[in-house]
Amino acid sequence: MKVFALGESRDFGNKVAEHLEIPLAAHEERSFEDGEHKIRPLVSVRGEDVYVIQSLHGGPNVSCNDKLCRLLFFLGCLRDNGARRITAVVPYFAYARKDRQTKARDPVTTKYMAQLLEAVAIDTVVTLEVHNIVAFQNSFRCRCIHLDTRLLFANRAAELAGSLPVVVASPDPGGVKRAQLFRETLEEKIARPVGGAFLEKRRSGGQVTGTQFVGDVAGSVVLVVDDLISTGGTMVRAAKACREHGAKDVYALAAHGLFVGEAASKLSDSSITGTIITDTVPPFRLGPAINASNIEIISAAPLFGEAIRHLHLDGSIVDLLGFPG
Repeated sequence: MKVFALGESRDFGNKVAEHLEIPLAAHEERSFEDGEHKIRPLVSVRGEDVYVIQSLHGGPNVSCNDKLCRLLFFLGCLRDNGARRITAVVPYFAYARKDRQTKARDPVTTKYMAQLLEAVAIDTVVTLEVHNIVAFQNSFRCRCIHLDTRLLFANRAAELAGSLPVVVASPDPGGVKRAQLFRETLEEKIARPVGGAFLEKRRSGGQVTGTQFVGDVAGSVVLVVDDLISTGGTMVRAAKACREHGAKDVYALAAHGLFVGEAASKLSDSSITGTIITDTVPPFRLGPAINASNIEIISAAPLFGEAIRHLHLDGSIVDLLGFPG
């Protein structure tokens, strides 16, 4: 088995490799003055089971598009050099939010991403908490493994709940299934009932509308669960609605913290007690004061490490998905 971690995903890759108790495989990345680049393994991959870690968030120095291009070229290079099996490990899967046509002639970028990855002949793709799991799974013809945050966040959620009533909420109708699955996991963890809630949300032309709130959150600790936090507007909107309906504390839980625009100021809103994310996207857009006081990070690297271990040994990954056996 060989595990590579490209570019700005090397820190995350080191944590995965540490969990697996193996070193990362060596590779070379070169950039040229005209903007082109070259990437190649520095070890033989012939006959190997190869895993390539590249999170596709835009960074301070490299765009998501450039990261995608480098990933595709490297995966193709591995196939050309005789790798037996190739798995793309993409902690944050870019372009997954546009998964259907909602306006005339809209692109469906989730499908295009699948076509690009399949074009370089990968065998498997592994990711965490995409926007729409149904669209993601139906876009690929190769094997796709979708991990989620239920097992990552369950222990911390149980601590936050304490002995108080607890409710798991979705900030929009589209995330109700995600919230429901997390609620069921938490119920099993704390051995008592957990409530459910969601907020109406419609987005058009960049404007968000909808005021209907479903669920009883009075006197409860509310965990608002989503796939990602971008500007923070959706989380603040949901938190304020929960507070207006009597919630005692409101925590924002999301796999990916993009934190673009005015996210830093929005997440400091008094309606949000705290925010919990994973390390699939480093919170480099937030200042150190915000990170220290408002943001808690739970590493997803062990989960990805276990996924890689199970795949390499041709074992079942059901126990990593939070499903009953």
